[in-house]
Amino acid sequence: MTDTHSMTPTRRLAALLDSEMFGRFITAVILVNAVTLGLETAPVVMEKAGALIHLIDYLCLSIFVVEILAKLYVRRLRFFTSGWNVFDFVIVGIALVPSGQGLSVLRALRILRVLRVISVAPRLRRVVEGFITALPGMGSVFLLMTIIFYIGAVIATKLFGNDFPEWFGGLGRSAYSLFQIMTLESWSMGIVRPVMEVYPYAWAFFVPFIMVTTFAVVNLLVGLIVNSMQDAHGAEEGVRTDAYRDEVLHRLDAIEQKINRLGDGDRKL
Repeated sequence: MTDTHSMTPTRRLAALLDSEMFGRFITAVILVNAVTLGLETAPVVMEKAGALIHLIDYLCLSIFVVEILAKLYVRRLRFFTSGWNVFDFVIVGIALVPSGQGLSVLRALRILRVLRVISVAPRLRRVVEGFITALPGMGSVFLLMTIIFYIGAVIATKLFGNDFPEWFGGLGRSAYSLFQIMTLESWSMGIVRPVMEVYPYAWAFFVPFIMVTTFAVVNLLVGLIVNSMQDAHGAEEGVRTDAYRDEVLHRLDAIEQKINRLGDGDRKL
């Protein structure tokens, strides 16, 4: 065990920032800040305790700023080598921008501070990392879906545009209607059945479209994300296994050296 009394102040600060207790403290501050930001949207609450809520919000932001400054002091430029550190830096930086003329939207963006809980929760980080890893594959799927939607929108406009201009009067309207159909939101009674009253065989277009988009392409996206999360979890477990193996080998080496020293001592006697 490392003796904290023999450590330099910088190392003590680094150990504190990396400790589990400090991570839990920051998580608690994030959750408290999330509650206060939500309470600010309630006029009745603000009338009664507006000053206290603003004070708590200011204290939470101050803690975040001190945390970022402490990490910058300890890690210097290495701070920016971590994507999660950059994420925290940007989120806290947005909150520090004055919400003056033309920037009032930034005041609403303060709620983004709640996203900081992702950077301090390993399980949430794993989910986000898996999602980011899946983005290249998702791009190919999105391109495929765009092509399918374009083809479907052209066909729907040609077939149904004259009688149903509010749904299929152009490529944009057709694409939006097809998107609603893909999500299965009132697709049958709201769109398809009225169309089938005029075009009885319209189901021959809509049913295959749903089968391809909703049940095939969308599930392909889900499969890519799940597979990426499993890969991220496997990589994390591999790192833990390697670290444990190195620790065991180090201890075995120390035991071997101790036995050799004892053997040398016996031979001398």
